[in-house]
Amino acid sequence: MRKLLLMVAAVMLLVPMLRAQDPLEEYFYASGKIRVVIAIIGLVLLGILAYVIALDLRVRKLEKKK
Repeated sequence: MRKLLLMVAAVMLLVPMLRAQDPLEEYFYASGKIRVVIAIIGLVLLGILAYVIALDLRVRKLEKKK
């Protein structure tokens, strides 16, 4: 399950890199700032994923106590 989530996140990060049609997107590509945008998005997604995993572990721990 976790591997699937990681693969989906990787694909979601790669898809915007494959197309550049909007002038704003072209600006980000031309100036090299697209890497910064993708890095920030990746960090946010990793943070959310880490939070969900930590929350899942806490719930499992509470379920074992019952």
